[in-house]
Amino acid sequence: MLFNVPQYTDVQDKVAGPLTVKQLGWLFGMGGVLIFLHSILDELTFWIAAIPVVALFATFAFYKPNGQPLINYVFYGISFIFRPKVYTWRREQMIQEKKGRKTHTKELHPTKNSLESQTISSLAKTLDSDGQEHDIIFDELIKKG
Repeated sequence: MLFNVPQYTDVQDKVAGPLTVKQLGWLFGMGGVLIFLHSILDELTFWIAAIPVVALFATFAFYKPNGQPLINYVFYGISFIFRPKVYTWRREQMIQEKKGRKTHTKELHPTKNSLESQTISSLAKTLDSDGQEHDIIFDELIKKG
């Protein structure tokens, strides 16, 4: 049996002429803001304020950088600013203190449990055999905790 695979699934439905629902929402929002501004501002101030409002709402309605709506980039920027920055892995950090001509380095975070190559190979062997084979080194590591 042959089945038709839908194409252009990322294209939104057109509601009013060439406009989608989101674009109409942005345009209606722009109209609401302009009506509100017209009711509280005098004529000259309204026209000065209306130009950036129209530009902002038209940009949100029609501009899509990299095929994504601009509002997504705004949300990404806001979440980047307010979300905590998490670093999952860092190498040892070294501080260099210059005393005269000599340069000394000391570790900021010394490692408590340093694994040797023999220990790592013992762990790898145990993991590869699903726990069936293990060495004395592995038993010592388990006892250490």
